[in-house]
Amino acid sequence: MTGLDAAQLRDRVREFLAGHDPRATERLDFLRARFDAGLAWISFPEGLGGLGAPRALQPVVDEAFAAAGAPDNQPLRIGIGLGMAAPTILRHGTDEQRRRFLRPLWTGEEVWCQLFSEPGAGSDLAALATRAVKDGDDWIVNGQKVWTSMAHEARWAILITRTDPDVPKHQGMTYFACDMTAPGVEVRPLRQLTGEAEFNEVFLTDVRIPDAYRLGDVGDGWRVAQTTLMNERVAIGGGAAPREAGMIGVVAEEWRTRPELRTPGQHDELMRLWVAAEAARLAAERLGEQLAAGQPGAEGSAVKYAYAKLTQAISGFELEFLGDEGLRYDDWTMRRPSIVDWRHRSPGYRYLRAKGNSIEGGTSEILSNIIAERVLGLPSEIRVDKDVPWKDLRR
Repeated sequence: MTGLDAAQLRDRVREFLAGHDPRATERLDFLRARFDAGLAWISFPEGLGGLGAPRALQPVVDEAFAAAGAPDNQPLRIGIGLGMAAPTILRHGTDEQRRRFLRPLWTGEEVWCQLFSEPGAGSDLAALATRAVKDGDDWIVNGQKVWTSMAHEARWAILITRTDPDVPKHQGMTYFACDMTAPGVEVRPLRQLTGEAEFNEVFLTDVRIPDAYRLGDVGDGWRVAQTTLMNERVAIGGGAAPREAGMIGVVAEEWRTRPELRTPGQHDELMRLWVAAEAARLAAERLGEQLAAGQPGAEGSAVKYAYAKLTQAISGFELEFLGDEGLRYDDWTMRRPSIVDWRHRSPGYRYLRAKGNSIEGGTSEILSNIIAERVLGLPSEIRVDKDVPWKDLRR
């Protein structure tokens, strides 16, 4: 079903609410019914939570449900599933896999995590060493993954492995959905600079994965992973948001309400950061429009790169503005959170947590290369010969 406009979608939400009162319907039953009605992610095909409607109209549906007091699916908690696993399963999964995984993923019944990075293969993902060996109708997986958000709560994981070590590293990789409750899966917390164990390391020892859980062809894991990575960078840095919705809003409010802390020169610096944040927000909105027309491209890397740089600069400005007050840290208790709640934490927490923005979802250095090569069209490398004049290298 295509061609639905905003008015028709609002009518569908009203019809749905007439038969499913959110005040009288159990939360999970309500979410399951919403998915079955095609009012979950409306751009997905019918039968898979959508109506084949334009992705740009998703806010129309979400706002209508929110206005009616309907429960949501806790998107911050299941962000990896929504932003990375779901588009990968939709594009590369079989019909059976889509039917099995997408509904409980969207309702939040099954949390997902991402088993990509390894101790020796973070930014250079193609250097991964986790092996999967065919054994009848199953694969036996051994290896170690690291920096895995939500692994301590996840039921499933998107997993990339090496199935052929004798071919170039970008080949011979295969992608799976991994049952995190399977024998041989061990999750250990990784305590970070903030004091929390927001991330985990995961050890896979003779983990048996049915071939039915393979996404894409054997040896085609790198291509499948690109779908995940492009959507990951959009999920971290993209998405429509109102003005001052991010960290710049917190700092701008402190500036307005704490005039006694202002010092000469800070106003100019804050304005530079505010304008940069607004430009990044508008770029993310434009990226959302591109997503509505198809799959994300390399532009998602640019938005994520800008997001990381800005949050670190803004959090640093906040500490300088608050002076001694900004140096106090609220709580360094070891815990394993489900979401990153920087808005309700101290400036010190925001400053430390922002350091991770240039690492997670692809390091800023790797993203710089992607932007240079795929957005700007620059060559992948320039051989510098000390005996060749610089003017000749520019040709």
